[in-house]
Amino acid sequence: VIDSQSVKTTEAGGPRGFDAGKKIKGRKRHIITDTIGHLVGAVVHHAGIQDRDGAPDVLRSVKSLYPWLRPVFADGGYAGPKLKGRLTKIGKWTIQIVKRSDAASGFVLLPRRWVIERTFAWLSRCRRLAKDFEATVTSATAWLFLVVWQHGYNTGGRTRN
Repeated sequence: VIDSQSVKTTEAGGPRGFDAGKKIKGRKRHIITDTIGHLVGAVVHHAGIQDRDGAPDVLRSVKSLYPWLRPVFADGGYAGPKLKGRLTKIGKWTIQIVKRSDAASGFVLLPRRWVIERTFAWLSRCRRLAKDFEATVTSATAWLFLVVWQHGYNTGGRTRN
């Protein structure tokens, strides 16, 4: 499952952009999880990049670690032939768009999509990730993986000793 999260940045420097959809000036965390919600890969970049333009970067980053990965579930922001064309050049992924029904009203639990939203909720529990304090995207990415390792989110919630 793939998705992104825009977060505000401090005056620390580094690449920043404006996410017009969320009206946030800062950075965007692009993550990919397995179907349980464990973090598989992450790429941090300025917030001005649209979801479909940032997806090839995060999928390229996990290609050598998980060569058997084929189906990728995403929201409507990843739809379109432009992304499919770029993905055929770097791997054998199939994007499956999980959309909300037009007939649905109020909150609706979407299959596969709730998993990545739960992962973002896990990451947001860490005060260090509530805002991007880092000067570089490399250190911002490292903090994502450090929080996952430290809090044991990849181990079913058990903390490491």
